[in-house]
Amino acid sequence: MATPPFIINLRSKIGHDPLWLPGVTVVILRDGSAPGAREVLLVRRVDNGQWTPVTGIVDPGEHPHVAAIREAQEETRALITIESLLNVQAVGPVTYPDGDVTSYVDTAFRASLRDDSPEVGIGDDESQAVAWCDVNELPDMKPRFRAIIARACEDADHGGPASWGPLPGTE
Repeated sequence: MATPPFIINLRSKIGHDPLWLPGVTVVILRDGSAPGAREVLLVRRVDNGQWTPVTGIVDPGEHPHVAAIREAQEETRALITIESLLNVQAVGPVTYPDGDVTSYVDTAFRASLRDDSPEVGIGDDESQAVAWCDVNELPDMKPRFRAIIARACEDADHGGPASWGPLPGTE
């Protein structure tokens, strides 16, 4: 589902005016095939063709970590375990092709696949591709996504956040 019904309802009242929404980013990591290699699960978005980690909007009353788990399953079919909180920051404003303006308070998590997860793949109409990518050979993507993937790898290496605050290049 591209736009949740509660947003469509809000937009019918406020038009294209700026809207603040809670969002999530989920960096799902696994060991790569080569020794010491690490991979991240990425989706290629239908709306703009860009590669990103799993992202989404938190539904009213939903906890961010629950939204992260839901979005991962909806977008990639992956069943995940949240391992740590990576960052909370403002993102935007984003102006969409239809003129809507939205900013997000984004909560980013590091996650891994559960042992009982099905094979990952396209799970909804928001993604045109899903792929595991070596973290050292990422496709072209926004700097904030590269930065949060780097932070997730640092977090995994050190067992928790080694730093906090705005991601480089996103202030």
